[in-house]
Amino acid sequence: MPQSDGGYVSLGGGGPNTAIYNSTTEPQSGPKSVMETVKRVIGTAIGAQDKHALLERTGGGGAQPYIVSASTNSRDRDKTGKATNARMPSAPAHTAEEARLLGAMPVDPMDDIELRSVQLQYPNQRGSIVGSCDLRRVPTDKGDILVAVQGDSTKPAIVTYHDLGLNYASSFAGFFNFPTMRSLLDNFCVYHVNAPGQEEGAPTFPEDYVYPTFDELASQLLFVMTHFNLKSIIGFGIGAGANILARFALANPDKVGALCLINCSSTAAGWIEWGYQLLNTRNLRTKGMTQGVLEYLMWHHFGRNPEERNLDLVQLYKSNFERSINPVNLAMLIDAYIKRTDLNIARTPSGSPQTAAPSLKMPVLNITGALSPHIDDTVTFNGRLIPEKTNWMKISDCGLVLEEQPGKLAEAFRLFLQGEGYAVGALQKLGKLSRSSTVESLSQ
Repeated sequence: MPQSDGGYVSLGGGGPNTAIYNSTTEPQSGPKSVMETVKRVIGTAIGAQDKHALLERTGGGGAQPYIVSASTNSRDRDKTGKATNARMPSAPAHTAEEARLLGAMPVDPMDDIELRSVQLQYPNQRGSIVGSCDLRRVPTDKGDILVAVQGDSTKPAIVTYHDLGLNYASSFAGFFNFPTMRSLLDNFCVYHVNAPGQEEGAPTFPEDYVYPTFDELASQLLFVMTHFNLKSIIGFGIGAGANILARFALANPDKVGALCLINCSSTAAGWIEWGYQLLNTRNLRTKGMTQGVLEYLMWHHFGRNPEERNLDLVQLYKSNFERSINPVNLAMLIDAYIKRTDLNIARTPSGSPQTAAPSLKMPVLNITGALSPHIDDTVTFNGRLIPEKTNWMKISDCGLVLEEQPGKLAEAFRLFLQGEGYAVGALQKLGKLSRSSTVESLSQ
C-alpha cells in the first residue's frame, strides 16, 4: 500500500521480496502530466524490445551472445537477426563498351518473320489511269469528243460513259485501278467516252454554242465505233452516262452485246429535279461552282451524309468539282440532262404480241447502291425491262457504288460477263485465282 512519502512496501512486510517488488514498480513522487505518462509508456515498450534483441547463437564452442544494435528496428531484421538494407539495390550501370557489346548480341529469331504467299497488288491510285490511256479526238457531227483508250485494241470493247460533274479520269480511275479490274483489262479494251467539254482543262464553250441533246450524245457513239472499227461493244455507264448508253442500245441493238448500267433513269425529269437543276445551271453560268451546286452534286452521287462513311472520298470529289470541271460547260450538260425524254420502253409479257414500245433486247445488269438517291429510278427501269435478260442488284452500305464498293461491283461485273460468254476461260481462271488468294490469306 502506498505510504505518505510516496514509497511502496511489500505485502510480506519486508524481506528479500521487497527489493524485487520495488524494482518492478516506480515510486510516485507526485502528480504527473498526461504527456509524461505517454512518454513513460513508450519508453517501457522500447525497453522491452531492446531486451529481446539479445539473442543466443549456438556454435561449436557453446552459446555465444549476439547483440543487435538498439537503433535497428525489428522490421529491419531478417529471421537470423541480421539487419537488412532499407534501400533497393540499383541496377548496374553499363559502360558505353558494354552497351555496344549488348547491342551486338544475336536477336530473337522471331523478330525476322518470313512472309510467304504474299501477292503484289497495285495501289488504288486515281491518277494512274490518265498515264495508261491513249487520248484520241474523235470527230462527230456535233464537234470533236475526247476518247481515252485503255488496253489492247484487239480485245473485245467496253465503252464507258460518266455522270454529271465528272469525266473519264475522275469517274472511272478508282474502279479500273482496282486489282480485279486490272486483271480484267487483260481480256478487254476500254474506251472511255467524255461528254463534250467535260474533260479537265476544257475551254469554255461560246454563248451561242448549242449543246447536243441526249439523243444526239447517244448517236455520237456511232462515230466512236466507226473511228475505232468496232463491231460490237459492252456498255458501262453511270447516271447520265447510263441513260445515254441505254438510248444508244435502243437505237442500235445489233451493236451492243451487253449493258452494265448504274443508277440509270428511264423517265423524264420530274418537277422537283427540274427546279433544282435549273437553279444549278443558272448559278454555274453566273457565279461558278457555288456551295448550293456543290451540295446538290454530292447528294446526286453519294446520297445523304456521305461524310459519315468516307470523309476522304468526299473531300476528293468536292475538290474535283471545284477545280477540274468547267462550270459553264457543266451547266450545258445539266441543262441537256433535265431536258431528256422518256426512253419509251415497256416490258412485253411472254406470249403477248409485240407493242409499239420495245424494250432492251440485250442482257442488262441494273445496279444501284442501298444509300443512293436513285433507287426508285432503277426499280422503275427494271420494271420496264425483259425479266429473262435483266439482273437488278442493290449493293449494301454505299451510295456511289464505283467508289465505295468497287470490289463487289467488280465481282458482279466479272460474273455478268462470264455468264454472257465473254472470255470464259480467262474469267474463270481469274475467279479461281481471286478465291484461292482469299482463302490462302485467311488460312495464314
